[in-house]
Amino acid sequence: MKLWTEIASVLVAIGKPVYWIVFKWPKWQGNRIRNTKKVKNIKIIYSARKKSRLKNILKKIYLVKTIQFSIKIPTPKLPKLNLALSVFGILTLVIGIYVYVFRGLPSPTTLTTKPVPLTTHIRDRNGTTLYKLYKNENRTMVSLPEIPLFVRQATIAIEDKEFYRHSGFSVTGTVRAFWRNLNGKPVEGGSTITQQLVKTALLSPERTLQRKVRELVLAIAVELLYSKDQILEMYLNRVSYGGESYGVEEAAQSYFNKAARDLTLSEAALLAGLPASPTTFSPFGARPELAKSRQKEVLRRMSEDKFITWEQAQKASEETLVFATPRIDIKAPHFVMYVKELLALKYGSEAVEQGGLDITTSLDLDLQEKVQRIVFNETAKVAYLRIGNGAALVTNPTTGEILAMVGSRDYFDVAHDGNVNVTRALRQPGSSIKPVNYALALMHNFTPGTLIEDAPITYKTPGQPNYSPVNYDGKWHGKVPLRTALGSSYNIPAVKVLAANGVDNMIALAQEMGITTWNDPSRFGLSLTLGGGEVTMLDMATAYGVFANSGSKVNLHSILIIRDSNGKILEKLSEYPATKVMDSKI
Repeated sequence: MKLWTEIASVLVAIGKPVYWIVFKWPKWQGNRIRNTKKVKNIKIIYSARKKSRLKNILKKIYLVKTIQFSIKIPTPKLPKLNLALSVFGILTLVIGIYVYVFRGLPSPTTLTTKPVPLTTHIRDRNGTTLYKLYKNENRTMVSLPEIPLFVRQATIAIEDKEFYRHSGFSVTGTVRAFWRNLNGKPVEGGSTITQQLVKTALLSPERTLQRKVRELVLAIAVELLYSKDQILEMYLNRVSYGGESYGVEEAAQSYFNKAARDLTLSEAALLAGLPASPTTFSPFGARPELAKSRQKEVLRRMSEDKFITWEQAQKASEETLVFATPRIDIKAPHFVMYVKELLALKYGSEAVEQGGLDITTSLDLDLQEKVQRIVFNETAKVAYLRIGNGAALVTNPTTGEILAMVGSRDYFDVAHDGNVNVTRALRQPGSSIKPVNYALALMHNFTPGTLIEDAPITYKTPGQPNYSPVNYDGKWHGKVPLRTALGSSYNIPAVKVLAANGVDNMIALAQEMGITTWNDPSRFGLSLTLGGGEVTMLDMATAYGVFANSGSKVNLHSILIIRDSNGKILEKLSEYPATKVMDSKI
């Protein structure tokens, strides 16, 4: 509202003197006419509408004045001052608009040139480079006729369905972005393909109202200078599809090892969905299932817009895609992709991928490589049990820094989902969750020596099957101290302790300790203490850190320092805030 008030004040300040000059000054001068010979008649018609929101009445006011005055008109001091102030105010407004929007505005004719973006470096805690983002822009220009029709249609369907009907911008999208900015919210999307081309090729990626206005002006100019097909061709050759793939030709090579002209409908739909957020929707990213969901959304919109039939969309969505094996110079790939995603969420993909940032992470590469070898060797030992994958996470519980993250046995083994980061995936924790239950018991009058009877028991809950827990070894051990029950990981005593604690109370404590996935208590019962609730390895590391930190929770961190392309520090992790969860004696 503050901005609205400021705008209103400016308009009033400019409007008052202008109104006085047009309507009041001639009338005042006419009254001063004395014995003049040369006279002119001037008719001034003023029409205005005045709307009252309270009474909801619309009035039209017509004011007609015939004013006589001579050519030789006395000049009062006050009108001169107001005239000067009015002219000055209008000139100031015009200059302000020019400075705000047009000064330094690039020419749309420069679309044929593109500055090389700066490389973003992701390093380990000792300065070793883990990954370089966009060291080079791999781009092969192709003409529009060389690009399959359904590649163009898929792009239009998901990015700008009105592309061939608008004049460079979407009225609704522009109004929405302007309104969000007025209300102090980040400027959001709604950009047309033309606006995206302008933003990518001519403007900086910051999310401000000024940049949005400039983008709008340039988009209109581009539409006047180029045909729709030319604009679409430039867009498809310039847009980022993730990694070092700029333009649809390089994207086709990187993801499918084929030329763009050979893409199938299914492949085209997947590629068309990438530019909106290449990090999030990449099939090589941390969550490849999002790439599939995005592909289905593209196909659905193509069907809605009558580019393809519903049957074609269904067939394309069911097609098994064969991806090219990614060959990139990357160390600790799961961790790098995790950090890249965190950065993209905060700064936007463009700033991360083209901004020349220098990221110092918490990872210790030497430790990472040792852990990677351990995971690889240990999974090989149990291959006869049909265990083909594994993961590991190493943290410093005092600071929450992630020192090593191995998300799978082999990141590049796409056939076995090696690119999936298991440290972030939902898995049942098994008996590793029992300490949370026992910690709750120790917080409520249990002691390490409290005896618990390890004997058969059946729990009956109305409307549910009877529940009779059993121990892993199939035996009962009689009365055992709490410490023994936990140390031996007996199931029956753990369930009895949870029955005494209450399932809701265990969930509440787990959430305080860092478990973020137990959001619906109605889903869980007494088997929760045996691993019946899915968690992530990251959450478990946070929760176990509470025990290591004498009852205090410290959130996990993966980034230590962020510098811009000029070396200026944007962020630096210097504090490790802790939240007390339980007594240190627990």
